[in-house]
Amino acid sequence: MNKIAKPAAEVDPITLQVIRGAFETIAEEMGHVLYRMSFSSIIRESQDLGAGLFDLNFNTLCESESTPMHIGSIPAYLRGIAETLEDGEWREGDVVVHNHPYYGSSHTPDLAIVVPVFLQGRLIGFAGNTAHHVDIGAATPGLIIDVPDVFAEGMLFAGTKLYRGGEPNGAIWNYIRRNSRAAQQLIADIEAQVASARLGARRFVELIERYGEETVFAAANQLMNYAERMMRQKIEAIPDGDYTAEGWLDDDGRNREQRLKVKVTVRVRGDGLEVDLTGSADQTPTAYNVPFEGSTKVAAYAAFRKLLLDTATSESRVPSNEGSFRPITVTAPLGSIYNPRFPASAEARFTQCNRMIDLIIRALAPVMPETVIAGSSASISFAAYSGVRPSGDYWVFLEVNEGAYGGRPRSDGPDSIDNLMANTRNNPLEDLAMHLPMICDRYELRDDMPAGAGEFRGGIGVVKAQRMLQPGFITHESERHTDAPWGIFGGTEGSVGRCTIRAADGTEREMPSKFSGLAVGEGEVMTYYSPNGGGYGDPLNRPALKVLDDVLDGFCSVERAREVYGVIVDTESETVDMLATEQARDRIRAAR
Repeated sequence: MNKIAKPAAEVDPITLQVIRGAFETIAEEMGHVLYRMSFSSIIRESQDLGAGLFDLNFNTLCESESTPMHIGSIPAYLRGIAETLEDGEWREGDVVVHNHPYYGSSHTPDLAIVVPVFLQGRLIGFAGNTAHHVDIGAATPGLIIDVPDVFAEGMLFAGTKLYRGGEPNGAIWNYIRRNSRAAQQLIADIEAQVASARLGARRFVELIERYGEETVFAAANQLMNYAERMMRQKIEAIPDGDYTAEGWLDDDGRNREQRLKVKVTVRVRGDGLEVDLTGSADQTPTAYNVPFEGSTKVAAYAAFRKLLLDTATSESRVPSNEGSFRPITVTAPLGSIYNPRFPASAEARFTQCNRMIDLIIRALAPVMPETVIAGSSASISFAAYSGVRPSGDYWVFLEVNEGAYGGRPRSDGPDSIDNLMANTRNNPLEDLAMHLPMICDRYELRDDMPAGAGEFRGGIGVVKAQRMLQPGFITHESERHTDAPWGIFGGTEGSVGRCTIRAADGTEREMPSKFSGLAVGEGEVMTYYSPNGGGYGDPLNRPALKVLDDVLDGFCSVERAREVYGVIVDTESETVDMLATEQARDRIRAAR
């Protein structure tokens, strides 16, 4: 077993827990200030953000309970800033903006704002956050997919100072204002990030002034070591071995007939493990690649926090910090979809990360049957709607649509919810109608295809239809139109996703899972159907009355209840014929 170094001084348990609570409160306050002060709905409503405190070695000391992809990536941002920092040194009052995917960022729309923390003139750490921005001047409004290289992704910042020694860098602020279609929102959201980071730095100093620098950092080290120890204990309980799973991505957003392979091998050795992506597709000529440091590695870390340190299933709550990352290494060949070579574009990277986590779960299912779940939608529907107002100004709206989880060891998969790497919130329809020339025609649970059958059925996805009230453009990034969420332990697979565009005259066409800068006219409607989750366990073990409930709720047809679950439902009396059901199930078992 790897040895964990002890800090120079042990902090007593009561003080340790007080400092732990203070760290967590600071991170939550930073996140709260950020989304409450922001103007764009992707931050204000969806809370596509993360915030935390970091030491001089770029270790995460605490993180807000927001989107996992943001928090785990900030140490990589800090390492990238260290390579590129303007002026070559930190000064009190500096504020840095950074988003370069080949210097640690998760992807370009996620701007990081970092503030150095000084104590009596000495640099002691950092306060930082990231948030997804509406538009940074890329080739298409809001989101990009079919572009040739990283330079088409919009403004690239690497260690760039927005403030030098407390004084604003006017040239950079003006550059930002003049290079975004949604400049007013972008500037306001960056200012919210600056306020959040400065608050975090101030709270960090206040904490140290109260308890002392040695005590606070000793506590931070103990908390990181504790998180590492707990993660190693969980890994050690997994039998040593190599566990592999494969899946397929639809296409790269341009070459429609070329599916992209994802192969995940989890190597467990003692109290450490490796996630190896060797065998996955080569990098693509579009933006459908994944930054290795800022996204690929972070997805692996998030996967095992979910599997092994989930708050709801753990006997004790483990702090969210750098320690949980240490036992995990990640391998992806240079030039692959998960580790592209510069200058390949890598903006549209989220669905690949979700499928990677989905396959980690699938690979470990044989040895962790009571921990894993069946296949989730494991995608994301990220849509950018945009247009030009009569005034000549652009409007841009980013929307994240929900998916569904797979069935679980003791319950059905949750319906219509972000899953795995995503946990952004939905945008209120009233907010949409008040500010944008769009209206939602339909927003409900999907009813055209069933969820995966099982003792615990898969979750049901969402269907959302958005109608344009004036001509505009749509870019849509989604997945899983060809590779259905998998069932497990006898459960059946779920349903693939769909996307359609309906013209004003009522004609409808099927769309691929990804498309860029599609021009649409007034009255045209985009409808997205997220994948339904896979089933967990033998459908014949599902209680007949639960099947009846699903039939009455419209989630399962009478025919499917009979053929897959062996349940005979009488919809007139809203009852189950229990004797006929027992006989039907016996026939199905015999036929197997």
